[in-house]
Amino acid sequence: MKPKIKSLLFITTFIASTSVLPAEGQTKQTLPLNGTIPETVDSAKIELENEKTAPIYSTDDVIIEHLYVETEVDTDGDGELDRVSIQVMRPNTDSDVEVPVIYEMSPYRSGINPINFHDVDVDLTPVEALAGVPFANEATTQNLGRLGNYYVPRGYGVILGESIGTGLSTGCPTTGDMNEILGTKAVIDWLNGEARAFNEEGEEVGADWSTGNVGMTGASYNGTLPNGVATTGVEGLKTIIPVVAISSWYDYFRANGAVVAPGGFQGEDTDNLAEGVLTRDNREVCEGMISSLFEGQDRASGDYNEFWAERDYVKDADQIEASVFVVHGLADWNVKTTQFAQWWEALKEHDITRKMWLHQGGHSGAPVSMWQETEHRWFDYWLYGIENGIVDEPMVDVQREDGSWNQEADWPAVEMEEKTLHFNSLNEGYGGTLRVDANADAVNEMFTDNPAIRANQLVEDPQLSNPHRLSYLSPALSEDVRLSGTPKISLEASIDQPVANLTALLVNYSGSNAEIISRGWMDPQNRNSVQHSEAIVPGETYTFEWEIEPKDHVFEAGHQIGVIIMASDHEYTLRPPAGTGLTVVPGASNITLPLVGDENSWTISSGSIQSHIQQFADEGAFENEETVRALQLHLIAISRYESQQSSEKIVRHMGGFQHLLTHQLENDLISEQAYDTLRIQGQELVEYWN
Repeated sequence: MKPKIKSLLFITTFIASTSVLPAEGQTKQTLPLNGTIPETVDSAKIELENEKTAPIYSTDDVIIEHLYVETEVDTDGDGELDRVSIQVMRPNTDSDVEVPVIYEMSPYRSGINPINFHDVDVDLTPVEALAGVPFANEATTQNLGRLGNYYVPRGYGVILGESIGTGLSTGCPTTGDMNEILGTKAVIDWLNGEARAFNEEGEEVGADWSTGNVGMTGASYNGTLPNGVATTGVEGLKTIIPVVAISSWYDYFRANGAVVAPGGFQGEDTDNLAEGVLTRDNREVCEGMISSLFEGQDRASGDYNEFWAERDYVKDADQIEASVFVVHGLADWNVKTTQFAQWWEALKEHDITRKMWLHQGGHSGAPVSMWQETEHRWFDYWLYGIENGIVDEPMVDVQREDGSWNQEADWPAVEMEEKTLHFNSLNEGYGGTLRVDANADAVNEMFTDNPAIRANQLVEDPQLSNPHRLSYLSPALSEDVRLSGTPKISLEASIDQPVANLTALLVNYSGSNAEIISRGWMDPQNRNSVQHSEAIVPGETYTFEWEIEPKDHVFEAGHQIGVIIMASDHEYTLRPPAGTGLTVVPGASNITLPLVGDENSWTISSGSIQSHIQQFADEGAFENEETVRALQLHLIAISRYESQQSSEKIVRHMGGFQHLLTHQLENDLISEQAYDTLRIQGQELVEYWN
């Protein structure tokens, strides 16, 4: 995998005198270097503790400089190249010592202006047949920020930058396009003698203190810029650590042709995001740029166009020369999980040296303390060339729901297999089921869009029909089943209007509890391509296929996998007037799930029905223990007939089970939800054996 290690060079580090002693339990040591960074031989002055660079430099005399780096772009059109404001923090070393740099560029260092979000309560569109301020107080010897406080004492320079159009930088924000990427790249060029920087007096300043080797990092927007810079193949960039970062801006603001918001920011798009971070002086000079963003993003069609292609780093992954350590939250609904999944696949396709951590947190991320040691070892390896074995470890760490961590060879899990579950309609008034085999006789089902109803309301009572969504449930799982990868929906349906939204939810049901695990959206007009909208003929049946957000989640034994089909998603999509009608053909519709687990785990059985009974018993859905025991005795008898493959006896005894359920409901011995769920599952078992 590239970058390649050209040679293996065994040397020892220079040992510096220091007043900082190893903490109790730590061991000072020397280590051979791996030859990745030959400059370390002649220029490094570091010390190792527990196989990591040790804090041997004081922060009392750290060197801090505020500089302006000249870029190669002119985004404000003033005839002068934009300059980006940076703050350099580096240890006070001997003159012959050179240090590598950890670099974070950000549009947020001078705050965010109030954002005027786009109105999302609008008709869908059918197609025809603050002033710039210095860094807050600047860094001081008391507080260098998270990166400075940790890495400067360990022999690294740290650079914090303000992206074009923000703070004291000139130019205009361009929301992730090549201008913004080149503006960020300029700092790396300066460190390698390929760009100029100036101090506040206008004097040119060099970077002879640096090895020129750079690692970029950051979270969210700050982590997105490293992804973009890496695709330029810039010399000197050895590694990046993008945290909850965007890999394609189209997939941040769109999904399969649909206009879709980042979680919690309905109505945000590239133009008002740029307005939000436009904190330079004389903001009015960027009005033309903001207008061009509005035009290019095309909220009317939602199509992928040249505007979005310029902000798509995935397509340029073949240009990456740096290694990549991806960190992302599995519950991130701002920078959604599609961003890490498609980035990881592109890195894999182009044989880029890579590593990934997936945690259970959201966009705020896991505490840095959870993975800082790994980050530290990664930077040591790629910027100092310390042979610490990190690239020989399993590539992927996945945090499980209980907080434990599993190491994996790849992601999705290598043992994952795709399983298609088919939609099946039941009697009128009830929700549907998920079946291993398609039911060609399933009755068509209808629902109408009501964007005012939120998803967490529509997932309730899946055993019953709802006029504003369709629901399909698996049997209770006989053992844990792990979802690892990207689910795919295939829906055969007609729409009574020329335009609509389509939304699918993947839900984990346990008794009466519902947890939305994933969701995904599409514009039916983009059924054949995200690049081109095609007219919908009202009433005509089409096949719509789309992916929902990738996840890694364990459905526990006794739980049910549920799929909800609806139209508009209040929190994410545009919200047109209510009333659009959709008709679904369940027998020709399905979901394909990337699963790890026994393929029989989701087969209907007496055991799966017993799991439901136990869950409802735990929730207090039965009047007394005798009610529970009576149902369980019926199912114990049926389980014996299942082992004998005696379908006639199973069907006959299930008739008795259904009569018992009715008796319990009529005598207030069972809740209506428990009754409905058990009745449906009983009906499914009868159909299975018939």
